[in-house]
Amino acid sequence: MLTDTAPASASPRRNRLILVALWFFFYASFTLLTPPLLDDADSVHSEVAREMLVRHDWVTLYANGIRYLEKAPLLYWSIAASFKVFGVHTATARLPLAFTVLALVLAMEAFGRRAFGSTRAGLYAALILLSSFGIFIFTRITIPDVAVCLWLTLAMLCYWKTEAQERPSRLLCWSFAACCALNVLTKGLIGIVFPLLIVLAHLLLTRGLRGTLLRLRQFFPASSLIVFLVIAAPWHILIALANPTQGHPGHLAFVHGHWSVPGPTEGNVHGWLWFYFVNEQVLRYLNLRVPRDYDTVPLALFWGLLLVWLMPWSAYLFKAVATVPWLKSLRRQLLDAAQSTRLLLGIWAAVPMVFFSFSTRQEYYVLPALPALALLIAAWLADEADEAEAFTVPNRLVVAGQRISIVLLVLGSIAALAAGFFILHSQPPAPNTDLAAMLKQNPGDYALSFGHFLDLDTRAMGAFRTPLIITAIALFAGTLLNWLLRRNYKPHAANLWLAGGAFGFLLAAHLGLQIFSPVLTSYKLAMAIAPELKPDDLIVIDGEYESGSTLGFYLHRPAADAQPIHILNGRSSNLWYGSFFPDAPHIFETDASLSLKWLGVRRIFLWQDLDQPVPKLPGKAFFIAQSGGKEILSNQPNPF
Repeated sequence: MLTDTAPASASPRRNRLILVALWFFFYASFTLLTPPLLDDADSVHSEVAREMLVRHDWVTLYANGIRYLEKAPLLYWSIAASFKVFGVHTATARLPLAFTVLALVLAMEAFGRRAFGSTRAGLYAALILLSSFGIFIFTRITIPDVAVCLWLTLAMLCYWKTEAQERPSRLLCWSFAACCALNVLTKGLIGIVFPLLIVLAHLLLTRGLRGTLLRLRQFFPASSLIVFLVIAAPWHILIALANPTQGHPGHLAFVHGHWSVPGPTEGNVHGWLWFYFVNEQVLRYLNLRVPRDYDTVPLALFWGLLLVWLMPWSAYLFKAVATVPWLKSLRRQLLDAAQSTRLLLGIWAAVPMVFFSFSTRQEYYVLPALPALALLIAAWLADEADEAEAFTVPNRLVVAGQRISIVLLVLGSIAALAAGFFILHSQPPAPNTDLAAMLKQNPGDYALSFGHFLDLDTRAMGAFRTPLIITAIALFAGTLLNWLLRRNYKPHAANLWLAGGAFGFLLAAHLGLQIFSPVLTSYKLAMAIAPELKPDDLIVIDGEYESGSTLGFYLHRPAADAQPIHILNGRSSNLWYGSFFPDAPHIFETDASLSLKWLGVRRIFLWQDLDQPVPKLPGKAFFIAQSGGKEILSNQPNPF
């Protein structure tokens, strides 16, 4: 059995106040305001929430006036609620994810403190998550994955508590079911698949098959299922009724060396049930989703990113994972409470990683494993600190911590030297220089969420002198003090200074993203045309909608008196499926249709990427604005 042995003291309250203060500074202050929303998922998801309010429809999602049926709704509901209360702004779009991080950090503190009977373990677990690069960078984009971490963490906390009970509490079982349901409403089927796989694996390894079956009967399966369905089912039923099947879903076919599904045609649109469950989840997992407009991160990089997203704490990852009693559990040896807890955390970390190893994957799919790994690392660090204070002669944990601190110091010094090299060998760009003009294009890397950062070279790094200086100071000072304090047998103080270095790096990362943001957003272009934009003017994006989607959010298109943005040769990606429904607006232009409109009296603003050839346009094309390697052309001159 697991036990809940958290000591009653004022320290947890003090720790929580510190954590809330750190959260406010790094997640809920200036970081909400800058940079502006980015093109692609960031602004598309915020636009979906805005259109919820415009349409007064909280069931069927829409983006740019077209049904957007591939995502679960909870993220959009939370952003729309934020818009409803505080208005439609950049900060209010980010506010729900900021509060999600706060809830996750507080849950981690409680989990670590209770699971390991240590106030320090709770503090370390929360600090690791709060200062981790992965959690920070993927809350700069409005994607739901940090919410997946929250619901999974709360579900595992509920299950862990039941393991301390001879007969599980009905309330805990219902809470577990509710967390699974909320996760399904956040990210789809993995919301139930992950927690069930983790729990079943843990039960089988600790109780065997017979014990597992007996234990499952104690989890109030009937009433827990009802709780799950009451929360998860209504939206699924309503959206299925609002978007019924039309025609047939097509059949798998082997074409040109790979499996595919015939796309829908007018009057033969696959219904929501097929598209959402089969195409977007099952076929996506099997790399058969249509349209085939996505990439996958290489497997070795996917696993290696664990070290990046947990930096600098990943230096302790291997020692922490080594505490998981895999062999002992496989041999069916009896585990004590601490060992059972570590086994649960090891299974929790392994399930998302192994699951996505056999599917298409993005680099942020690693995130659901991070809370479990943070708890394992926190437990190891807490044990090390306790051992250092309890014994005058260094034991193996203290010696291991000292050795790891040397490795961290070497890596931190190398990183600081690299930052120093760029500081010394680059010059600040001239005022008003477009950063995009200084970048080396590497389109093959853009499958990564922040792949554009790989375009940076020595010349472009001159624009990042301030973030580089902060990075050099934070990484060197943090790792140096970590080493010095561990050398003097003060690992607790060393951990706090290492956290300080990690937070310094997050500040540098935010400033760097702010400097780089013109390359990733069309905000400046939107602001350039906003003063002269009339409701009947036409905005056209040359390419996929996602490439210039900030135009839609910041210019409030569509609106009651303004139609959606039109797309030139870009009927693909997120708007592809919904564009075949009969009520979809006619927004997709061809070269021929745009040419006809270009010569008309209606003013047209054409967004285009400077790296792509300008479409052949009849008549004159007047330059309006340029930013981040993108520009706006018009068929009429600027009246000012």
